[in-house]
Amino acid sequence: MTKTLEAVQSAVNNGTTTLDEAILESIVEARETCNVDGDNSASCAVAWDIVEELQAEKAHQQQQAKHRKTALETYCETHPEAIECLIYDV
Repeated sequence: MTKTLEAVQSAVNNGTTTLDEAILESIVEARETCNVDGDNSASCAVAWDIVEELQAEKAHQQQQAKHRKTALETYCETHPEAIECLIYDV
């Protein structure tokens, strides 16, 4: 009943589903698994671990998006002597 993390990740990587959709589907599946097998079952724990891993991946991607460089920053890294990149102390 529980999908494996690899199956969910491959669906996201193939573009058949978004990360947000995968998280929502995994939450629904985790709830179903816990209702059927019990809250203390190993399959319930695995299902919620998958949800947690997907949420961690989403947080990681959001963190990386914040650190993307602008075109000027990239240019200045390769051409620090350019006039646009000079920083003056006044």
